[in-house]
Amino acid sequence: MNINQSAHRPLQDGGRFTAREADWRNGAIVYQVLVDRFAPAADLQAKAHLYPAPKRLRAWHELPTAGHYLPEQRLWSHEIDFWGGDLASLRAHLSHISLLGADVLYLNPIAHAYTNHKYDALDFEQVSPEYGSRDDVAALAQELHARGMKLVLDGVFNHMGRNAPRFVAAQADAQHPERNWFCFDAAHPGGARVWSGAQNLPELNLEHGPVREHLWEHPNSVVRRYLREGVDGWRLDVAYDIGPAYLQALTQAAHAEKPLSLVVGEIWSYPQAWMPELDAVMNFTLRELLLRLARGELNAATAGDMIERLVADVGMEALLKCWLLLDNHDTERLHTAVPDAHLRRLLQVLQFTLPGSPNLYYGTELGMAGGADPEMRAPMRWDLATPSNPELQWTKQLIALRKGQRALRVGDYRRIACADLLAFERHTERVADTVLVVANPSAQPVSSTLMVRNSMLMNAAPLKNLLQPDSPHEPCRAGLLRVSLPPAGVLVLQPDVAPRDGYTAYKRLA
Repeated sequence: MNINQSAHRPLQDGGRFTAREADWRNGAIVYQVLVDRFAPAADLQAKAHLYPAPKRLRAWHELPTAGHYLPEQRLWSHEIDFWGGDLASLRAHLSHISLLGADVLYLNPIAHAYTNHKYDALDFEQVSPEYGSRDDVAALAQELHARGMKLVLDGVFNHMGRNAPRFVAAQADAQHPERNWFCFDAAHPGGARVWSGAQNLPELNLEHGPVREHLWEHPNSVVRRYLREGVDGWRLDVAYDIGPAYLQALTQAAHAEKPLSLVVGEIWSYPQAWMPELDAVMNFTLRELLLRLARGELNAATAGDMIERLVADVGMEALLKCWLLLDNHDTERLHTAVPDAHLRRLLQVLQFTLPGSPNLYYGTELGMAGGADPEMRAPMRWDLATPSNPELQWTKQLIALRKGQRALRVGDYRRIACADLLAFERHTERVADTVLVVANPSAQPVSSTLMVRNSMLMNAAPLKNLLQPDSPHEPCRAGLLRVSLPPAGVLVLQPDVAPRDGYTAYKRLA
């Protein structure tokens, strides 16, 4: 054997990493779209009749603003402002998403509903006519699959809309056969139990068997039929309200219909106890931790403690499937929440290097800003989607980094202890996969010596700077790494195992 060629001696059993790679749900890059706001329809005039008054069809350049309460509709006027996007216009702009490098397209609700956000379904089985039809969903799924991507829909199974024919009929007739679909009681404001005080969102009575059959139990249920027609998973709205027992049953039904389908829950509490009832959760705990780190409310050492505990509590198999988001349709946009560009980029590096599935909200890659609801739901700024946009270039660099590094997609996590820096290692059974991440969230420059507990990182062997390839870094010496970072600075390092002058210390390691 040539001594300068790797003998590929495995450092540990690599079976679990190979298994993780085979599961598309692990470490996937998710791109989130509000269909109404992503791309304007080709012929808006032909669709104008789908937005009858008091609904309003806005011009694409207009920004959403908070409206006034409409007591007859029991909702806010900005909930019925529309911009006219649909599934056909989304399909026409798929190249933007696929060229970014996204693995999964996640759509906010598309079920037939009255409002623009579609969380008030009239009929779960129909697609809202402003968006298209079920055939359009199947065609979208087919095209995504041809591009090597997956499709996840938003399942809103805790409540429907007050205008739903099923609710209207049941409310009007105490003897209606579907009266038990809802929780009517004179003690409730408005006469029925609603979600979080929103009178337009009467809750479903999930304890009533026919409701569960309709939603997920029956072979032709909403969950199972969409999966059969090409959809690959469900994001469950207010999953915490559905409860662990029903979430487990829904997840099992989805897996029975399509093995390796994804069921991810909107959970705003600590994630540990929600899996395996769900495949994954939206990791709001980690989002909150990162934002507080950026605001100086958490120091690096405390944040490191918390992340280490989170990884231990949740476990890597579940955590890799959890969506790691910095913003979405319910939060301020990242560029508004973190106006400092250096801190924002530090958080984005962490989003793409910590364990999980990075969740990108449409337009964040272009630098779109937006405050509280409804400002964060502005129409997509296609005028910013140019090769010269530095935010777009940066996002593409992070996605390429993520997709090019096996350890970042499916590797284990090991903290690197430091009082002043947040530092960690992502690693697999192959030393060449190792990635070291060191971040300085403070407003002061920090120099420190770190102990890297990886026995296969060779003494004095070179390290590559993955964010700045032309900038080599000082190597580890006997497991100790010296770093100096400016305020909001971040390093992403990897061992360089390539031979130099015919020699590498990694010749018998993989």
